[in-house]
Amino acid sequence: MDMICNKNVKTNEVLYYKKHPSGLNIYIMPRKGYSSSYAIFGTKYGSVDSEFIVPGENSPTRVPDGIAHYLEHKLFDQPDGTNVFDSFSKLGGNANAFTSFNMTAYLFSATSNFCENLKVLMDYVQKPYFTAESVQKEQGIIGQEINMYDDNPDWRVFFNLLSCLYQNNPVKIDIAGTIDSISKIDNELLYKCYNTFYNLSNMTLFLTGDFDVNEVFEVVNNSILNNNPFDEEIKRIYPDEPKEIAKKKKEVNLSVSTPMFMIGFKDNDCGYGGDKLLKKTIEIEILHKIIFSKSSPLYEKLYNDGLINPPFSSEYTHQIDYGYSAIEGQSKNPQKVYDEIIKYIDELKQNGLDEEDFIRSKKAIWGKYIRSYNNIEDFAHQFLSDSFVDIDYFKYYDIYKTVIFEDVKKRFLEHFDKNYSAISIVNPV
Repeated sequence: MDMICNKNVKTNEVLYYKKHPSGLNIYIMPRKGYSSSYAIFGTKYGSVDSEFIVPGENSPTRVPDGIAHYLEHKLFDQPDGTNVFDSFSKLGGNANAFTSFNMTAYLFSATSNFCENLKVLMDYVQKPYFTAESVQKEQGIIGQEINMYDDNPDWRVFFNLLSCLYQNNPVKIDIAGTIDSISKIDNELLYKCYNTFYNLSNMTLFLTGDFDVNEVFEVVNNSILNNNPFDEEIKRIYPDEPKEIAKKKKEVNLSVSTPMFMIGFKDNDCGYGGDKLLKKTIEIEILHKIIFSKSSPLYEKLYNDGLINPPFSSEYTHQIDYGYSAIEGQSKNPQKVYDEIIKYIDELKQNGLDEEDFIRSKKAIWGKYIRSYNNIEDFAHQFLSDSFVDIDYFKYYDIYKTVIFEDVKKRFLEHFDKNYSAISIVNPV
C-alpha cells in the first residue's frame, strides 16, 4: 500500500492518505479498540450548485433548485428493484445519506463485516440508475418532504434567517427546493449532474475504526470503477452577493408553545478557504465562547431577566463563498433578546475584550477539538466537510497555535457588526 502517513503529535492519532489515479481522495484513520467503524463517501456538491460549467464544455448549465438532494434520494435505486438499505442490514451495517448546502455524503457504521459493507457503499454510489418513471414517482415523495419542512419550526426559523441575511446567494434557498422546482427534474438532468459532480476527482472517502488499513485500502482500490478524472475544476457559478443584508427581521406563526428565534451576523470577509479560513473560524469560535457561552455575563443577564430558556446556543458556519454566526433559542420576547445582544456587543466594543477571557476561551476551543476524536462519526463529518474547503482538520493545532489576542480583537470588530445582523422569529399560532 502506497499511502502517505501523517501523525498528529498532539493526539497520537495516525492518518493515511492517498490520491488515487481516479482522482479520489482516500483518508484512512485507524482507531484501535473502537467497537464500531465508520465510512463516509462524499462529493463536493450541494444545493447551492445550481449553475456550473462542466469540464470540457463552454456554456453554463442551469438546473432546478433541489436537484442535488433529489439525486441523493435516487442513488439508492437499484436496477433489479432491490433496496440498498436491505443490503447493509443483512451485513449488520447502519446506512444513511444527507445533502447539505455544499456537499452530499453517503455513509454507514458497522460493528462487524466492515469490508463487506464498504463494498456495498462503493458499489451503489458508483452505479446510478435513473428511469423517467422512477424519477417522476420520486416527485411525490420529495414533495411530501418539502411540505413537512415548511411546517417545521426549526427549519423555518433557520431558512427565514438566511433569507434575511442573503439577497442573492443560493444558501438562502431550501436544500430540497420547491414543489415547482423539483417538477422540472428528469432523468437526463440527474445523469448530467451525476456525471459532473460524482466524478471521483470531485469526491473524498474517509474511513475510521478498528480495522486493518491495508485490507480496507484494497477493498477501495478494487471497487473503483471510474479512472477518468477531470483535467480541470468544475466551474461553479454563483450570483454576486452584496455586503448588505436583505432584511432585518422576519416573523411567521407556527405550532410552537414558546416563540423561537435565531439571530444572525453575516460574514462579509469571504472568498478563501484553507488555513486562512480555518484561522478565521477559530477566531470566531473563540468569540462565541466569550460572548454567548453559559459562563458569559450576557447569558447570565438574559437568563436571570427571564428572557431566554436554557436551550440557548450559538454557532459559526464557514464556507468559501459565505459565512455567518447564528444564535438561537426560545424567548417570550425575542426582539428584546436581540436588542440586549446588540447592546452587550456595543459595550464590549467600547470597553474592549478581556485577555483572560480570550485565554480561557481559546483553551476551551482546543478541548472541544480534542473531544471530537471521541466520536468517530462527528469527526468524520467534520473532516470531510473541511476537506472540501481545503482545510486539513487533522492538523488543526498548527493553525490554532497561531491565533493571538490581537487577531481575535480585530475579528470581533469586523464580524459582529449590527448593520449586518438580522433576526428570524417563529411565534405561536
